[in-house]
Amino acid sequence: MRAAASTGRAELRALTSVRGIAAWFVVLYHIRLSIAGLPASWVAMFAKGYLAVDFFFLLSGFVIWLTWGARLREGGWRAVPAFLQKRVARIWPLHLFVLAGAVALALLLAATGRANPADYPFGELPLHLFLLQNWGFTDRLAWNDPSWSISAELGAYLLFPLLAFAVDWRRVPTPAILAAIAALLILLHALMANGGALTLGHDIARFGLRRCVLEFASGTAVAALWLRWRDRPILPAWSSSAVAALFLAGWASGAMPETLAIPAAFAAVLLALALTAGARGNPLEIAPLHYLGEISYATYLGHFMLFVVFKMALVDDAHAIPPVLIALYLAMVLGCSVALYHLVERPAQQWINRLPLVSSAGAGARGAGHARPARLPGTD
Repeated sequence: MRAAASTGRAELRALTSVRGIAAWFVVLYHIRLSIAGLPASWVAMFAKGYLAVDFFFLLSGFVIWLTWGARLREGGWRAVPAFLQKRVARIWPLHLFVLAGAVALALLLAATGRANPADYPFGELPLHLFLLQNWGFTDRLAWNDPSWSISAELGAYLLFPLLAFAVDWRRVPTPAILAAIAALLILLHALMANGGALTLGHDIARFGLRRCVLEFASGTAVAALWLRWRDRPILPAWSSSAVAALFLAGWASGAMPETLAIPAAFAAVLLALALTAGARGNPLEIAPLHYLGEISYATYLGHFMLFVVFKMALVDDAHAIPPVLIALYLAMVLGCSVALYHLVERPAQQWINRLPLVSSAGAGARGAGHARPARLPGTD
């Protein structure tokens, strides 16, 4: 690895790149049924694009624990406002911007008699405004559909300080960490299976929050394993890859349920990717993929409403969009992602982070006691 083990600093560019790839799988998931002439095998593959969100949840727990676990334990409750300010700055401004666009579109559609109240329920708008829509208050997705996962992430962020204070993974034996990951993922499967869910994308309004919280918590434990094995990564990386392959094969063959196999496989994949980040010749380190990861939040949050507008403006048959128009839409997603990232997401994030809300204890905890990775995806 390129990481300097003695200082605990690593860039882990590969994880940022994978985040970008995952975001584009979500894009393809949402447009798969609209692409004219798309082979059935491709439709089936893109139909599983919703699983990218499960990787996001695991990755989020991974990077948040590495960046904030020790800082919260050292700073105590006085460090929590700093943590929450950073998290709100990361997810809320772009969400608010896209939601405002959705409201403008809904008002235009209502004025022309074309609005579907189920898609744009104004009575639920306050829930979406404050990212509470996936906390059990509604029974369906609405407005900007992908924002459900951001709502669930906010729930995980609010619970994270309690986890950081209760469990210091650095002092937990490795077998116990592995057992904890297994227990969390088995619990997720049990909760979903008991509710009749055969897939992870089933009834998101009902299962989304618990899906996020349990996978997020699992990601924090995966981060502890990375810290232990990063100095000698080869054997753990190969072992993690083998575990991932085993679960994926079990799922593909029908021997394992998706609600168990995929989170377990993704946890192993995440560990393998982190252990091999910075390795010479790693294709995930290249600059274009890394940049896709940098703008992936804008891609993820902005593509859905863009597709709604795109279909209204340029498409005659929403179930058979010619490939040339699909290519145009994908190019527009990329261009809008770049614009949203540089003109909205980053400036607003930096402005919120400059507000005088961070306690001195929370700020001071950054340099206390333990080195942390210098650059992890989605932590700034």
